[in-house]
Amino acid sequence: QVQLVESGGGLVQVGGSLRLSCAASGGTFSNYVMGWFRQAPGKEREFVASISRRGGSTYYADSLKGRFTISRDNAKTTVYLQMNSLKPEGTAVYYCAAGGALKLLVTTEVYYWGQGTQVTVSS
Repeated sequence: QVQLVESGGGLVQVGGSLRLSCAASGGTFSNYVMGWFRQAPGKEREFVASISRRGGSTYYADSLKGRFTISRDNAKTTVYLQMNSLKPEGTAVYYCAAGGALKLLVTTEVYYWGQGTQVTVSS
């Protein structure tokens, strides 16, 4: 059983930046593809970004390319999401995810979820 704990959420102004972290425990971190999803009020949970087991490949939602960066540190069993140039539509609960699929693009591929961290982008 893998436990995922997110941190780093908060309130930020439009155009600002935040860095989310997700600390994993209870399993072999490098065995999992890691990802971030988000869920805005009244909407379905959607894919944000994912990263391969060794960090060599990354994938992003089209609308976020160039502004968000996912990375991982297998020695620290932590995955990060750097979010720049935030927009109001970025307001959501952000969830860390662990899975086995090559790209981890959809929720059905996720084995484990974190509890989520709130990001609010104010204008």
